[in-house]
Amino acid sequence: MSLVVEMRVAVEAVLVASRLCQSVFKTLVLGESLAKDDKSPVTVADFGAQAVVNALLLKHFPDDPIVGEEDSKDLKSNTALSGRVLGLVNGVMESKMTTEQMFNNIDRGNYVGGRTGRFWTLDPIDGTKGFLRGDQYAVCLALIVDGTVELGVLGCPNLPHDLSKPDGECGSILVATRGDGAFQRSLTSDIMTRISTTRVENPAETRLCEGIEPLHSSHATNGQIMAHLLQNSNNHSPTNIRMDSQCKYALVARGDAGIYLRVPVSSTYQEKIWDHAAGKLIVEEAGGRVTDILGRELDFGSGRTLKENEGILATGGTVLYDKVYAAVKSVVKS
Repeated sequence: MSLVVEMRVAVEAVLVASRLCQSVFKTLVLGESLAKDDKSPVTVADFGAQAVVNALLLKHFPDDPIVGEEDSKDLKSNTALSGRVLGLVNGVMESKMTTEQMFNNIDRGNYVGGRTGRFWTLDPIDGTKGFLRGDQYAVCLALIVDGTVELGVLGCPNLPHDLSKPDGECGSILVATRGDGAFQRSLTSDIMTRISTTRVENPAETRLCEGIEPLHSSHATNGQIMAHLLQNSNNHSPTNIRMDSQCKYALVARGDAGIYLRVPVSSTYQEKIWDHAAGKLIVEEAGGRVTDILGRELDFGSGRTLKENEGILATGGTVLYDKVYAAVKSVVKS
């Protein structure tokens, strides 16, 4: 299927939302945040980015539902905060919104998902704690058709273009449509460059990506898996990369890391589809493979969560995947 228009609109939406997030960070006042039920901080950027992206999707694809992370309930109860969000939104949008239009745009993300038809899924800021630290976060948008991710866009405003030069130029947008490969561009140029995963087949010659938050993924289990992989190797794998958000998928897609592991710390935890849809397609179109830790394909047709899956395993290339998957099976007891 041709998704030329969808890709153009999605990139525009993620770019505008990324710029809004950058603006928020520059003017962020400590303590100016709400709290989710899981106690992770939610800033005005979450609401603003979702309002912006949903408004642009509504303009171009009015019949497409959206599975988004945020709703406007908490925002409506805070007049000062909603006023600031509206000011930020109207500062980056050509068409100005009223407060009520902003709330409606945010709440367009309440779709339940499903196996038939097409819908978008959005995480306005994946990695909120990384955002607040001035570290890594991502604006994540994907188009799902009949349960399959067909288009993915990641906006990574703080991600260095060259990981070995953390103080160098930062800010990238990664894009993939199914069957057409994966590409990267900067926030300031529309020139797309094809990206690919590492060709390394020896786990000792690449790096492991994992999340920073120990409540989201088991660092101890990841360490056991890597130890298993290296037990017959004379080499020692480089230091793991700990990073917030779907930027970890970006590192695997670009070949900066070869492995991304997310082993759940609870048997009842369900991953959200917006946390993985864009990153999965981008890694796969760059030449990698993504499944859950049991080797099953990620099921984006089961609703707002990946309730049929357990954890995440992403690697560059089939040979590397097979080796890591074998180690995961040896270590993890389902």
